[in-house]
Parts: sequence; structure tokens; C-alpha cells
Amino acid sequence: MISELVVKNRSYRGYDESYKVTEDVLKDLVDTARLTGSAANLQPLKYKLVADAENVAKLNGITRWGKMLKDIELPHKGMFPTAYIVVCVDTNIVKNADSANTDIGIVAQTMLLSAVEKGLGGCMIGNYEKAKATEALGLPEHLVPQLIIAIGKPAEEIKLVDVDETGSTKYYRDENDVHYVPKRKLEDVII
Repeated sequence: MISELVVKNRSYRGYDESYKVTEDVLKDLVDTARLTGSAANLQPLKYKLVADAENVAKLNGITRWGKMLKDIELPHKGMFPTAYIVVCVDTNIVKNADSANTDIGIVAQTMLLSAVEKGLGGCMIGNYEKAKATEALGLPEHLVPQLIIAIGKPAEEIKLVDVDETGSTKYYRDENDVHYVPKRKLEDVII
């Protein structure tokens, strides 16, 4: 059921590094995502698949995770993802890379739901320097990285909880490193 996949699809920030995600798995995720809708059917997205240890390490070094948690460095040592998909916009197809943000959201969610279906998980990462990602991956100038998606075997517990009386939606961790994600109640989001 799609609702079960959505609940399991969390922004994981801890992975089992002994489980290596293959390029074939990444290709399968992209193959599913490429079939989704695209604004004006322009299909301006291209994907850099990163499953080799050298390039994974490069991306591990330039991505910034969970910065809302001020006193915690994430992922913890030894808990990095073993693969990434870098979603790029081809500016030979659309001039403004930001014009593809709707398409990016659609494909990112589709790939992450597909990953969950395979027993994997991921995290959308927008906190990185585009120039460093472009350089690290040797991307040509017309392919602009807009989103980095981590993929791996989750190795952390994440729980959904209702937003409390303060209304705060900030995620947090307890003393056992369990990650809590406050969600607004249904009656609070329906107009």
C-alpha cells in the first residue's frame, strides 16, 4: 500500500555501511522516476549515479545533514549512505534550473518510495555547495545539480509523533538516538 510506503519513507541520516547499494539498483530507481509526469513534458532532468566508494566519499564530504540538530554531527561516523543520486537540470532543455523544481520533487519522492519498497531508504539533501558537487563529479556546465539523494540501508529508528501544543515541527533525538519527526494532525491541515 502506498500509505505504508509513505510512513516508512523517512529522511534517514544513518545507514548500514556494510550494505553496498549497486549502480543497478540506482538505475532501477531512476527508471521508475523517469516515467512520472513532467511540466510541459519537457523532461529536463538528468541523473548522476554514484555508487563507487571514491565518489560516495566526495559527496559525504560536501553534504550537510540535519543541521536543525545543533549538537549532533550526522550521519554518525560509520553510518554514511553507500550511494547517491544527484538530480541535475539540463539547461540545454530549460534555461532556468529552478523552473524544474516541481519535476524534481516528483522524481525524488518517487525514487525514495521505490527505495523503501526495496528495503532501502534515503534522504533528500539540498544543503550542499553546487559548485563543489559539480567539480567533485566532473559534471559539464549545462548539467546543474539541484538535489542530492542519499540511498542506503537504514540503520536508525525514526518515529512520527503529533506536533505538540507549542506547534513546533522541529525534529529531535532522544538519549537513545531515536529520531522523532513531529507531524501536524489531519484536522490541522485541511481547510
